[in-house]
Amino acid sequence: MNTILFSAILGVVMMFSSFTIKNVPAYKYISVTGLIILLGLNIAETYGYQILHIDTRDMLRISKFGLFFNSIAIGATLIYVLLSGKDIEFIGKNTADLHALVFFVICGIGIISSFNTLLMLFLGVEIISIPLYILTGSDKRNLKSNEAALKYFLMGSFSTGVMLMGIALLYGATGSFKIDAHPLTNFGSLPVSVMEVLGLSFILVSMAFKVSAAPFHFWTPDVYDGAPSVFTSFMATIVKAAIFIGFIRLFEVKAADIGPGWQLVIALIIIATLFIGNITAIFQQSVKRMLAYSSIAQAGFMMFALYSQNDMSKEGILLYAVAYSLATIGIFAILIKMKDLTFEGFNGLARTQPVVAATNTVFLLSLVGIPLTAGFWAKYYMLASVVKLQSGLWLVIIAVLFAAISVYYYFRVIQAMYFKDGDGAISEIKPSFRIGLVIVAALIVVLGVMPDLLLNWLYF
Repeated sequence: MNTILFSAILGVVMMFSSFTIKNVPAYKYISVTGLIILLGLNIAETYGYQILHIDTRDMLRISKFGLFFNSIAIGATLIYVLLSGKDIEFIGKNTADLHALVFFVICGIGIISSFNTLLMLFLGVEIISIPLYILTGSDKRNLKSNEAALKYFLMGSFSTGVMLMGIALLYGATGSFKIDAHPLTNFGSLPVSVMEVLGLSFILVSMAFKVSAAPFHFWTPDVYDGAPSVFTSFMATIVKAAIFIGFIRLFEVKAADIGPGWQLVIALIIIATLFIGNITAIFQQSVKRMLAYSSIAQAGFMMFALYSQNDMSKEGILLYAVAYSLATIGIFAILIKMKDLTFEGFNGLARTQPVVAATNTVFLLSLVGIPLTAGFWAKYYMLASVVKLQSGLWLVIIAVLFAAISVYYYFRVIQAMYFKDGDGAISEIKPSFRIGLVIVAALIVVLGVMPDLLLNWLYF
């Protein structure tokens, strides 16, 4: 509850700060201060210190798992603002409002990590989505940004309609918006009513759209490519992980009523997502667009948590959220500084900016899942959660094959930085930025060696 209330308050504070503070660089530090306060309040609530006690009529059910994810999301956002907050100043004139929208997204994340009714799920998803439509089109001088915002808004609105239809069907079947409501009717041999199965299917389609899982991924490349790079990294990491948390919370309750049939549907979505994301990424010439398709492939791995639904998958999704967010935020922080976003633009970067190239290599290796990086353990936990079920080994084999394919397009960037001639055209890099990159890379390596440092907090 602390996260929901105070992120909304901090968002309003950021909006009104533009009336009294005219020093644009100060907005970054106000945002950083707010995120530190928010992180402290969320950690305090995790251990029983809630500032305001509000009766939510059981519409929200605060759990340690949800609060722990909130801390991850807020911490990742803090790192994001520290690394890329300066670049937000160059996107339009309303810098304070853009920071405020980030706080409103965190408010939605707080709701989606603790919802107990379908109405709160809908509110959480929409509080996340609406600011993202604005952030996508925030670069008004760029036609690609305007086009991306329009596409995202139209298709996002359609997926919202699909979700509302699913919620209406579930309400008609159970007579309640609560996710643990029991069905009122039973048709034939089905353990639940046809309406409940259809309702859950509609919500599955809508949520799959939000996390860019195939075949509902079609919006992702154009939106991620057209949006300002500084916001693409936020959309592709923290937001995506948050939607997955809501996804898991809903289906661990509702899908268990339907039976094992839902696992086959999830398995087909995983295969399609891994195939389309990895194969299409191979043929991209823009690093930013390649990362857009790779984010689709990463969503395929995160879907394993939905497939297995056990303790290991919950630990895995938290570790995946950290590993994927840190690596992608770091890569995009570097990409924003590049003058050429193609693979050729990275030629010779190791010679001109050795620290930047070295940290970028760590980020890319983590996305691949190379040992001694956090990405390795993230993928390991996802796959091991399926093996633990003693079924679905064929799905694990397919995922490992696609992970091997991803080595090709990630290593193209490493090859360009170290083994090709060029000047690595990049903007001026400040020492503080290099230090930030080194810290993020160090976190990835530390978690790659000792993942229990993160996971033990879940049970402490």
